[in-house]
Amino acid sequence: MASFRSLKSAIFESEERKQQYQAHIRGLNAYDRHNKFVKDYVDFYGKGKNTQDKLPIKTDYDTLREGYRFIRSEEDDMDPSWEQKLVKRYYDKLFKEYCIADMSKYKSGKIGLRWRSEKEVISGKGQFICGNKHCNEKNGLASYEVNFSYFEAGENKQALVKLVTCPRCAEMLTYKKQKEKELSDVIQKEKQKRKRERTKNDDDTDDEDVVTNERRRKVVVSGKKAPTSTDDHKSDDDENFDEFLEGMFP
Repeated sequence: MASFRSLKSAIFESEERKQQYQAHIRGLNAYDRHNKFVKDYVDFYGKGKNTQDKLPIKTDYDTLREGYRFIRSEEDDMDPSWEQKLVKRYYDKLFKEYCIADMSKYKSGKIGLRWRSEKEVISGKGQFICGNKHCNEKNGLASYEVNFSYFEAGENKQALVKLVTCPRCAEMLTYKKQKEKELSDVIQKEKQKRKRERTKNDDDTDDEDVVTNERRRKVVVSGKKAPTSTDDHKSDDDENFDEFLEGMFP
């Protein structure tokens, strides 16, 4: 049975190692910290597997079908150190957090998504490197939440995952939607233009009607005269003429 002194010493050494580890990772940037955590994860849980070993080539279908998890045993989880808990939590968060996109058919709106392979997780592809399968840009990256439909363990599943892209690939990601919006804007502008033209034509027609009616009103008004005795007499003569001229202008 371990003595109290040995237990105290073990606790002290563990706490000192923890503080040293914390001080070290605080001095690293995000990408270097990622490399440190992944390396330590492999050291803790991968049975000393060398991350530089050449990995077998896997198709996208293989990756999608089986995913990847580092080899672990039950003993690894029995009494993990603080460092082990940290790197495990980090790796567990990475798993199914980011995806890789195939944008070769982006113009038709067909963006293929898959989970990252072991090699991609280790290298930071899709996290610190653009998630477009055919792009390795590291600058100006932005994260987009996308709906990923996939098949796993005999079931169809869906998950909201992150796709990290550079500005150029972000345009590919939103290309189809942007084009649809532009087309919709053009159609809307055409509708508004036709509506304005119809309104203008209606206004012009109303103006013409007003002018015509005004002219008619003026003709009628100008034709009205105050009756005189002469006019009255002429009116009687006209009535007589009409009687005599009746039927002469068929």
